[in-house]
This record gives sequence, structure tokens and C-alpha cells, in this order.
Amino acid sequence: MSTARIRPSLSALPAYAPGRTVPGAIKLASNELSYPVLPTVADAVSEVLGHGLTGLNRYPDNNGTALVEVLAQYLGRPAENIVAGCGSVALCQQLVQVAADAGDEVVFGWRSFEAYPIVSRIAGATPVPVPVTADHRLDLDAMAAAVTERTRLVYVCTPNNPTGTVVHRDELERFLDAVPDDVLVVVDEAYREFDTDPDTPDGVEISARRSNVLALRTMSKAYGLAGLRVGYAVGDAQLIGALRQVAIPFALNTLAQRAAIAALGAEDELRPRWAEVVSERTRVTGALRGHGYEIPESQANFVWLPLRERAADFSRHCEDHKVIVRVFPDASGGVRVTIGSPDENDAFLAAATSYQV
Repeated sequence: MSTARIRPSLSALPAYAPGRTVPGAIKLASNELSYPVLPTVADAVSEVLGHGLTGLNRYPDNNGTALVEVLAQYLGRPAENIVAGCGSVALCQQLVQVAADAGDEVVFGWRSFEAYPIVSRIAGATPVPVPVTADHRLDLDAMAAAVTERTRLVYVCTPNNPTGTVVHRDELERFLDAVPDDVLVVVDEAYREFDTDPDTPDGVEISARRSNVLALRTMSKAYGLAGLRVGYAVGDAQLIGALRQVAIPFALNTLAQRAAIAALGAEDELRPRWAEVVSERTRVTGALRGHGYEIPESQANFVWLPLRERAADFSRHCEDHKVIVRVFPDASGGVRVTIGSPDENDAFLAAATSYQV
């Protein structure tokens, strides 16, 4: 029996591998916030569920107008410079769709966010990965050198996922000076709230000065809304309009919009949680280094163990100890471990320190 034809190029498409959930084990594989949802956010969601005429029987606001207005006040940018989407990864795909045609190039560090090469190929563009430095930082000089006449988009992930390292203001400005003005540079700041480095650039501020720069942020991590999928982009109004043009209609659901508004209004309640993550990150990093592990300086809510060919074995060892980590099993790979609650981190450290480094 014949079947419908599928694009042959999909056979070369890498599959995104999400962090696994294993019953009875601690999940430290997806960079989620370990705290429960804030009561104010839960109340906002419950209010939607309790109102028939303004609840889930109606389509959501396609433009997320109320959420964008709150973000505009929060960021100090006009609403026309902001778009909300179904997580920042959806916006990553929309960015390739608006910037690149088939055969155009998308440049990014490697390792970096696993979705970059996937969304590039989905749009028919050519991914151009540029190796990170020996100390696991984005090599902005090499990334600038990789830009060609075919380059349409560059992703700069800082803090970088999965290595946790950051780029600094001066080096980012030099990089932007070296990149042609018609190449879109996306500063992906998904983990910004955990970043305490005083030299970290502000993508939103840069996007106000440079029309080819767009800042990308998410509410899945620090705001604890991973299950609702809310991200946003800030940049030139024409670019933001193009992102709206290619968005799937109604992709940002009503519950997500209401929860995001409530979470933005509850940042004072969230900041102590972020501070504990930072404190635990310092503790976990110190303990791992004391046991002989190489751990880059992370400014995210995770740490990176560049174990390379031993990554898969370490991951199995952790799973045997009821802790699930995120493994990248190849020659340039390693293991990324989310910073969870103190008890969860203790369980991971017990597993890690019982492994022969």
C-alpha cells in the first residue's frame, strides 16, 4: 500500500532529544525550576478555568495583547518591539523562517542549544556550527569569521546551553561590529535571571541600538512555566511584525498568557528562588571540582560536565542512583545537570562522587 510522499530532506533532520522522565527517579535533565508554581500564578489559571464565557471555550488573544503590554512596561520598550510566542524555541523556528531561504546559512556555537540546527534544517537553511573554545565558551571571533554572503542569521546563546558560559559586553559589541548590518543576530538569553556576571550584556538594551539584533527570552526556566510554554522576543518593529506574520495562529494559549502576566507581577516572590539556585550552583560546582571533575563556570541553572566519550556511562551511573541527567553522547559531548532543590542536588552529588572520574 502506497503512502503519501514526505520531504526526503527530513531523513537528515536531527531529532530533538528532551530530558527523560523516569518514574521514581529525580529529573535533573531539562533545566526546570524545582519549585512548585506560585499561588498567584495558580490563582490566575484557576480564574480562567472558572469562567465559561471568557475561559477555554474561546480562542486566545492571537497577539497576546495584554501580555505584550505588561512586557512592554517591564522592559521599558514599546509594544511594537515585542512579540510573545509558544516558548522561545517556537520563536527560534520563526526567526529562521523570516530570515533565511533554502540554502541560506545559520551560524551558531557548538555545542549550543540543540534546536538551532533542527529549526534551521526545517526551514531548508544550512546550519553552520562553530566549535566552542577549549574553556567551553562561544568563540565569537571564529563565529564572525564563519559569516559569509549566504549567512542570514546568527544565534548567540548566553548563558550558553549546555555549557553555562557567558559572553561579555565588550566581546559581543566587537562581534556585532564585525557582522554585516543585514545579518540578523539573535541574543538568546533563556537563562538570564540566573546570571550574576557583572559583565553580561543586556540583549534588550542592545536591540534598542542595533536594528539587526534581537533579544530572545523565555518564561519556562526562571519563572517556572515550562509546562505552559511562553517566550518572547524584543527587537526592531519590522522584524517583530515578520515574526507575527509566520506564527501559528493561536499558538500561545489563554492559560499561558494569564499565567505569564501573573508571574511577571510576582518577581519579588521569584527572586529568592533564583538566589537559591545560584547558591546551590556554587555549592554543586565546588563539590564536583573537589572530586576532580572539570566544570566550566556556569551562569545558568545547570552545570556542564565535559565528559566526552564517558558521558553515556556517567549518565547510566546516575540513573542507577535514581537521578536522570541530560547526556550528549559524542566526542564533543558531556552531561548537563540541572540545579534542583538542595535534596535533589545532594542525591546527584552522591551519585557523582561514587563515580570513578
